Amino acid sequence: MTICSVVGARPQFVKAAVVSHALEACGVKEHLLHTGQHYDDDMSAVFFEELGIPAPERNLGIGSGSHAQQTAGMMSALEEALLDLRPERVVVYGDTNSTLAAALVAAKLHVPVDHVEAGLRSFNRRMPEEINRIVTDRLSDLCFCPTRTAAEHLQAEGRADGVHMTGDVMLDATRTFADRAATRRPLISLTRHEAGRFALATVHRAENTDDAHRLAAIFDAFGRLDMPVLLPLHPRTRVRLADVDIPDNVEVMAPLPYLAMLTLLREAACVLTDSGGLQKEALWLGTRCITLRDETEWTETTTGGWNQIVGADRHAILAAVRTMPDGPIPIFGAGDTDETPSRHISRLIAEKGGQGC
Repeated sequence: MTICSVVGARPQFVKAAVVSHALEACGVKEHLLHTGQHYDDDMSAVFFEELGIPAPERNLGIGSGSHAQQTAGMMSALEEALLDLRPERVVVYGDTNSTLAAALVAAKLHVPVDHVEAGLRSFNRRMPEEINRIVTDRLSDLCFCPTRTAAEHLQAEGRADGVHMTGDVMLDATRTFADRAATRRPLISLTRHEAGRFALATVHRAENTDDAHRLAAIFDAFGRLDMPVLLPLHPRTRVRLADVDIPDNVEVMAPLPYLAMLTLLREAACVLTDSGGLQKEALWLGTRCITLRDETEWTETTTGGWNQIVGADRHAILAAVRTMPDGPIPIFGAGDTDETPSRHISRLIAEKGGQGC
């Protein structure tokens, strides 16, 4: 059986790292296609080397642009690639423009689509990711849901067939790579600060970076914290900093490889982020999270106050940092079988191709 897996952004590289190994163990031949959505070496090439992912057979080199320009460029290049490779199925991850473009092209070529991380909903259609999720789920033959809530969303939308609660492949990745991170990227190699004496922050979503008032409020809150704030800087945010006063306690860093981020996540006093993936990874590593958005797809993370949703309200941000969780760390991300999520997904894909795993 032959499939094409399409990736284009940092979180997809991490998910593909564990799923690709599981697919190989099931005897599935995989062609890995990189759209080039993340084209900075610090945000893409380094992950393939660090996580042991085979180099993509093709890098489509699409790069940035408006949503329409980027998606159209990806669709054109992906159509050519799929017509050449003739896969039996196409696997997509998450909710990026790469995900949407691959799902649209495959569906129009009558190639079944399998969506890893299906069923997530923020119920905020101003988010481009929400549109990408909804469309991709509707086009997918197999929907691999990371949580029970995600599966319930699809059922509520009338989806009955092809929905599988496999668990979260990011949990596989965190478990697989956390110990390796401690050895290969120890804290002392990343910062002079001691464990528990700094906050880790990421800011990259358009709702924050494209709104000068929100961005200013977030940085103002960072400056009022009584600890250093380490900020690996996303390219989207870098171009916005000319209009923002950077507080003295905010230490701007270059984007970090995955293992380095895992080390900082595990050792930070707290994480302040508008990322989806970091909300989960922080809790799996025992670190409380403050989410700089007005909603979250990962509602399971908010149990016991481990993840507090504060938006860009400077007072809410400060209050959340000072508030400790009042319950145990939420347990989520496992599937509905004893298999790991990546193994479960790979077995289901192999079965569709008429082979065992």
